[in-house]
Amino acid sequence: MSTKVADNVYSVGVVDWNVRSFHGNTFITKNGATYNSYLVCDKETALIDVVHKGFEEEFIHNISTIMEPEKIKHVILNHLEPDHSGSIEYVAKVCKNAKFYGTAKLKEGLNKYYNLDIEINIVKTGDSIKLGDNTLTFIEVPMIHWPDSMITYCQEKKILFSNDAFGQHIASNKIFTDEIDQGVLEKETKKYYANILWPLGNIIDRKLNDIIKMNLDISIIAPSHGMIWRKEPTKIIEQYLSWAKNTTANKAVIVYETMWGSTEKMARAIVEGLTSQNIEVKLFDIASTDFSELAYEMLDAKAFIIGSSTHDNEMLSYIAGFLHFLKGMKPKNRIAIAFGSYGWAGGAVKEIAEMLTSFGVEVVDKVDVKFKPNKDEVQKCYDIAVSFAQKLK
Repeated sequence: MSTKVADNVYSVGVVDWNVRSFHGNTFITKNGATYNSYLVCDKETALIDVVHKGFEEEFIHNISTIMEPEKIKHVILNHLEPDHSGSIEYVAKVCKNAKFYGTAKLKEGLNKYYNLDIEINIVKTGDSIKLGDNTLTFIEVPMIHWPDSMITYCQEKKILFSNDAFGQHIASNKIFTDEIDQGVLEKETKKYYANILWPLGNIIDRKLNDIIKMNLDISIIAPSHGMIWRKEPTKIIEQYLSWAKNTTANKAVIVYETMWGSTEKMARAIVEGLTSQNIEVKLFDIASTDFSELAYEMLDAKAFIIGSSTHDNEMLSYIAGFLHFLKGMKPKNRIAIAFGSYGWAGGAVKEIAEMLTSFGVEVVDKVDVKFKPNKDEVQKCYDIAVSFAQKLK
């Protein structure tokens, strides 16, 4: 499918309706995904980004509805990652008259991933190519979210081809953000940031402010995944700056793993205590929740409340895996409670608290219960939550 984005600019990427996981199954994509690519047609035509391997024929067909692929003069590679570059060997054969462009880091990695007999013209921030009436200017954005990443700006069309920034994983036959359900858009945009970009907040904050200082006139933001922003595109930039600063709300996310229901009973008492103080609460059993959904919920939550039963003096395996995942997110300015139950000997609560502390989350309380919590112990969990709510406020 090819769709007009602006005069002589077309979306020619592909929709992956069936993909349900990204990044080694850590990102569950319930709504599918897209691999976006764009044609800027002029005296010389440029193709910005290619698509994932397996979609080559559909991709070339989409291009062919606009022009003959062999007439493309420039292929811009904003990013090395295989969901962006997977079709490059096929594209290089079909677009046989094109010059290829990318950063030095992209060139280095491309030759490791693929068997290519093409020259990559290395570009850096401020470099540009003139297509005719339109100019493409390159801006390096290393570690947003790979070292090779860059974005491409067309001044005349006021379009920012933003690579992995400002995207979402949404499969749709529409291409613009204003054409789809806004609730789905909001959730998937936040979920994408939480799972792909959250650990890079300091870099994103600095680089976005550098780009703002360039005074680029942006009417359209065209990312590599998901929908294109054509109405008030600066709002998503402002949202990214807020997330990058680790802005949080008075919200608590409780994640637990239970063996015989005792830890779950404690978790529910904590929910009641926080609710009594008008704190927004989300409760998740890690055994039935994917990590990407938790990242979405925890991105703007000030409180992380983590619980586990003890097994062999340690926390249970799912919660342990999740905490290692959360460590990679590099959360800042959070407070926490560690809680759980045990039989003959404890260990899980201490281990949870140590793990949270190790990556900068302040543990302000711990609660440990032997066997099934009785009425007084349930009340203790409730009371701890009430006290904790005051710290949140």
